[in-house]
Amino acid sequence: MKLLLSFCIGIIAILYTASYHYTFNLRDLIPSTILADHFPANLTTNTTTTSTTNTTNTTPTDIIIPPTDTMTLPRSIRQVFLAIEQAEGAGARVRRSIGTPKLRHLSPFLMLDHFTIGTGAGFPDHPHRGQETITYLLSGGVDHEDFAGNRGTIGPGDLQFMTAGKGIMHAEMPHENPDGAPNVGMQLWVDLPKDLKYCEPRYRDLRSAEIPRATADDGRVTVKVISGQSHGVDSVRDLAYTPVWLLDIAVKPGGRVRQALPLGWNAFAYTLQGATVFGSGDQTRNVKEFHNVVFEQQGEFVEASVPDNAEEEGRFLLVAGQPLDQKVVQYGPFVVTSEEEVYQAMMDFRTASNGFEKSRGWESEIGKRMAF
Repeated sequence: MKLLLSFCIGIIAILYTASYHYTFNLRDLIPSTILADHFPANLTTNTTTTSTTNTTNTTPTDIIIPPTDTMTLPRSIRQVFLAIEQAEGAGARVRRSIGTPKLRHLSPFLMLDHFTIGTGAGFPDHPHRGQETITYLLSGGVDHEDFAGNRGTIGPGDLQFMTAGKGIMHAEMPHENPDGAPNVGMQLWVDLPKDLKYCEPRYRDLRSAEIPRATADDGRVTVKVISGQSHGVDSVRDLAYTPVWLLDIAVKPGGRVRQALPLGWNAFAYTLQGATVFGSGDQTRNVKEFHNVVFEQQGEFVEASVPDNAEEEGRFLLVAGQPLDQKVVQYGPFVVTSEEEVYQAMMDFRTASNGFEKSRGWESEIGKRMAF
């Protein structure tokens, strides 16, 4: 068995060397007998693709934020694309804009989902390793429960942060709202630095009332400073081991905002409502809701505005993160840095070992709400 497993790893290594950005499915490469022994059969098929990418960015040792009163270099737009709605989990719907062929990864970001979860749907018990998740709820309510004994409930405007580290198994299930409305939010996966891939898992909440607000342009711009700095408000928080800024920005008709971002960080905006004009001078794009706007690394700030004659405000999430100089090898919920670690993660989860010991026989209470 070990010889056969080594042979499979060798095949993957050859394919990886021959085509650096090639994406393949491990289920096509591993004999079914090994796959059955080392990986659970109930993972969804749209999260079982192994992708390998390598960022050319280096991780800066210091966070350098340009002074807002001397900024002159806006960030250009690299690409803009619509997040197409698709099925995910058990009955949920998501608009995924990172973690797709359009944008496989944007280090340190691995995935971005704009999710809608109705009654009878959700994300029952499932594992993770090697990444952190940030969940920002826009409406409704979502419960969390994991095998480490952590439980939490978030409502509109709240956030939860989970570090998978060496291994976690958890469930995320929606509330049944009295008016029957679905639960809507955002979930961002953030890569862990290689030397922290096997840290202890952790979980924590951040309530909407704890998040400071900033205003600009005579009140026409409002910024929820979840993490980072904006217009004199500093809300740097321990969201993830990899430094991340997360800003929820609303711009009224006639408003304009120039938001400084740390130099050299990767950044994107996801549009939630209305139409927003991104860019400066003659380099602008009018972007409607549910699009991802990816910015170039070079530049000091992002500029956004909403025309005077707009019928509604523009709202978007502006996210920036310190890039990691490491390979990404992802197989569904397992995010590591080598093919060998993928096989080890499957083995560890299947045998409830090396971080997954508590998964043996564990079932969440909230996952039992799922109507199969």
